[in-house]
Parts: sequence; structure tokens; C-alpha cells
Amino acid sequence: MYLEKRKTGKQTKYYLVHSYREKDKVKKIRKYLGVNLSDEELKKRRKYAEEFILKIIEEYNTDIFNFKLTKKQIERLNEYNKQIKIHHLSDKDWKIFTEEFVYNTNAIEGSGVELEEVKVLIEEKKGAKYSDEIETQNVARAVKFIRTTKEDLSLELIKRIHKICFDGTKEYAGKFRDVGVVVTNSRGEIVHSGAPVSKLNQFLGDLIKWYNKNKIKFKPLILAGIIHNQFEEIHPFQDGNGRVGRLLLNFILLRNKYPPINILLQNRGEYYETLQKYSKENDLKPTIKFLIKQYKKTLKSIAKKR
Repeated sequence: MYLEKRKTGKQTKYYLVHSYREKDKVKKIRKYLGVNLSDEELKKRRKYAEEFILKIIEEYNTDIFNFKLTKKQIERLNEYNKQIKIHHLSDKDWKIFTEEFVYNTNAIEGSGVELEEVKVLIEEKKGAKYSDEIETQNVARAVKFIRTTKEDLSLELIKRIHKICFDGTKEYAGKFRDVGVVVTNSRGEIVHSGAPVSKLNQFLGDLIKWYNKNKIKFKPLILAGIIHNQFEEIHPFQDGNGRVGRLLLNFILLRNKYPPINILLQNRGEYYETLQKYSKENDLKPTIKFLIKQYKKTLKSIAKKR
């Protein structure tokens, strides 16, 4: 903060100013102190003005990568978290969840392994011959990893999850890409481009820094949604970003002692729409509402199969 003087004739007006950068623009918050003030009066008024501006800064915004949320907006988002009822899964529940999660998360990406085949492959833990079968067993191992690891979010953890998922099927398993990637729809149209290779390390570093700085501001569901969406926005791997992103979503939930969420193949279209809303309109609400619906479906499905 700094003092700004404006002279008009014999009058000198005093302002306390705070400058900050928003994207490529410099913006200012000004607090008028008074006119023709003595040093003592200026010192006194400056103290109250500093408190006023600091309060505005605190209320003003929190960076969410390419956009900002005010404190009230964060509070409103956090309210959605109340719609998630904590339900801890039994060992049997976890077996059901793992089977369904592995089937759906792989099927979303085009795997042809059916649910009944998934159950057999997970149970046998070996005997897989084809890539889809190996990745079925691998993703089940990744679910176990995010359940049991004591690590916090880091770039090494993200690479480890990718390595577990694609060990034996992709030569770049566990390695961030050094090529550009795009996401296309069924008509071959580009709907998203991953971060440029030249910016990849910077964006990934920003992701981890943001998480460490802001994780206590957001309730677990909201935090998990933000990390998942931003990870998909960056798209740091040559392939496998969807599966790793959905595992990271659940990693954040589990780390905060919240139950996991299974995103269903049948809801793939709506899932992609929420990612587009985030990418193009900086709108988190569709993602959060979608995750709440998927969570309720997850619990309902588990309850039916107990």
C-alpha cells in the first residue's frame, strides 16, 4: 500500500492505494483519507484505511487458476458439500465399488471389457493378455493405492497413479508428455487442447501450489472437483488423463475421509458437458451438482448389491 497525493490549488487530498494484478491488467483499491491533513492526523487515518483495504482484499477474491471467486462465492459453493452424507464403505462395499469404478472409468475411455469380466480379472489378479484386460487389473490396483497411501497431492503422486494404471500397456506410463495433445468429439472436432508442452511444468507446479495454499478454504467435494477439473484442463499425459483425473477426484475425497464417487458410463455425455462449462465459462457449479448426483447413484448401486 502507498500514499497518493492529489493537489488542486491550495488543497491536497490524500488517498491510501493498494495495487494488484488481474490477468494482464493492474487494478487499484483506493481509500480517501481527507484533505490538508497534518502528519499526526494522516498517520491515524492511514491506520484505519489499511484495515479497511485489508478487509476488502480478504473478501475480494481467491484465484481459481484462470478466474476468481469472492469469499461469498466460496461459501455458496461450500454449501453444496452438505448434500454429501458421509457413509464409510465396508470391505464388501469397497469390493463392489472397485469393480464398478474400474468398469465405468475404463469404459468411458473406450474399453471393451464388460462388468462381469472386470469382476473375474480383479479376482484373479493375473492372466490378463490384452491391453484392456491389463488396464482393468491396473486401475483396480490404483484404487487400492489411493485408499491406502499416506501421501498428500504432489507431482510424484500423480505420476505414480499413471504408472500403476498403464504399466505394461503404455511405454510412457508414469511420464508427463513431451508432445501436444487435443481432445476430440465423436465427429473428430477438437473440443479441448491440453496445456502447451512449454508451459506444462509451470501449470503443474501451479496446480500443486494452489492446492497447498487453498485446500483449507474449500470443503472436500468442492476441492476434489476443482483439482479434477484443472487436471483435465492441463491434460499432462499423452493418454490416460481421464482415468487419472477421476482417481485424483477420489484421492482428494478419501484423504478428507469422504466416500468415493463413481462416474457412470451412461452419464458420460453430461460429465463432458460439465468439463466444457468449466473450461469455457469458468463455471464450477455444473461439476459439483453432477458429482452429487453421481455420488447418490454410487451409494444406491452399492446398497443393491450388498
